[in-house]
Amino acid sequence: MIVNRQRRVPVAIEPLEEFYERARLAMKFPPESVTVQLIGDDAMARLNQTFRHKRGPTDVLSFPANGHKPSTKSEYVGDIAISPATARRNARRFSRPLGDELRILILHGMIHLAGYDHESDHGQMDRLERKLRRRLGVG
Repeated sequence: MIVNRQRRVPVAIEPLEEFYERARLAMKFPPESVTVQLIGDDAMARLNQTFRHKRGPTDVLSFPANGHKPSTKSEYVGDIAISPATARRNARRFSRPLGDELRILILHGMIHLAGYDHESDHGQMDRLERKLRRRLGVG
């Protein structure tokens, strides 16, 4: 499920929902096991400060259910927060459409929910993400 809690950046939710479902199936997550919330930069900056002790907004944050690596069989896997405003800035920097950037962030967040961490896994997450992006036809 994708919930748009911001109004600054216009976002077409239906195409993102379709991608979300394809990504969820690729990750083998149960139906309705992940919630994606689109939030403003101010809310994202607060989450980033609270949970990562970093200042300012970021593009995506993942919150695994129960705070640990969930099993793909878990009833609820977790939540993903995405800032469309930050995503739009990144999309411009990478010369790609905002919709593609948001799809990439949804997938990236889901991979984090599966327990991968690109900051400490010696490229394992990056390899999986590249493979899934090719399979799902995004960016």
